[in-house]
Amino acid sequence: MTTDIKEIISKLETIKKNFDNELSQTSENNLSEKLKIKYLGRKGELSSFFALMGKVSAQERPKLGQELNKLKIYFQGQIDKFTDASESKPKRIDFFDTSLPGLPVKIGTKHPLYQVLDEIKDIFISFGFTIETGPELETDYYNFEALNIPKYHPSRDLQDTFYISDDLVMRTHTSPVQIRTMESMEPPIRMIAPGKCYRKDALDATHSPIFHQVEGLCVDVGVTFADLKGLIEAFAKRLFGEDVKIRFRPSFFPFTEPSAEYDFSCVKCGGKGCNICKGTGWLEISGAGMVDPAVFNYVGYDSSKYTGYAFGMGVERIAMLKYQIPDIRHFYENDIRFLTQF
Repeated sequence: MTTDIKEIISKLETIKKNFDNELSQTSENNLSEKLKIKYLGRKGELSSFFALMGKVSAQERPKLGQELNKLKIYFQGQIDKFTDASESKPKRIDFFDTSLPGLPVKIGTKHPLYQVLDEIKDIFISFGFTIETGPELETDYYNFEALNIPKYHPSRDLQDTFYISDDLVMRTHTSPVQIRTMESMEPPIRMIAPGKCYRKDALDATHSPIFHQVEGLCVDVGVTFADLKGLIEAFAKRLFGEDVKIRFRPSFFPFTEPSAEYDFSCVKCGGKGCNICKGTGWLEISGAGMVDPAVFNYVGYDSSKYTGYAFGMGVERIAMLKYQIPDIRHFYENDIRFLTQF
């Protein structure tokens, strides 16, 4: 090979043009590897020119070395750019069999509490009840006073309330929605108020500081306690089956008179006695009663004309009974093994 520096540089320029042409005129996936072997390999285009370094004069040697190194860096840079661009392009699918079955898509499921809540709402809607809602941050007036629970009433201690200020509380029940509804419309009223409630309960197997409740209210002319019992019985049979039984026990609530707590026969043992019902055959649900006339006075209803009943139920409690879940904490731990069962 010639050792004339001008002729060598001219040949290097020709090699560079050949490289550029090959790079621009093809889109082979393995082109970068081919170019690397052809131009930068041990037996590549540039290797023979590096062998000339010892044959040119000492004055021309730096210039040749500079040209060779510059061309080597250029080749490597262009090959790297081509490689990066090729890897970023979507892979071409030469063939796709449209008869293949699709891959299963994992979708989320509704939380068991909201599955039960939806079922409860559907049942009461079928009975002619409407759904009403209200704020979770409630005033002392709606949460207590308008429900016949004045300041210093002993039942306030039982609520263990989260006070935000002297007049604002996190609602301890959804009963305030009943007051707001009665203030906004005249009887007849048939409504339920589902939603979150808050109390300072220590978290254990049966208590939570956040829980879900459904309160119900019916106000009209001639409403009786027998209507309340009939409604609760019809609800229980729709939710747990025709074999379930109900019972009422006398109790006290400031906003109802007379008041009662009601139980369902155990859904696991059918009333024979088991670990779920602690051998009694009955499961406590919640409280109910006839609306106290004092509550009607707060909303401007004529208590000599109208009567009504109110009831409540805990959604967690009913879900635990329905699915035989022993610990309320399972609802709030977001354990995928638990949630995927529903």
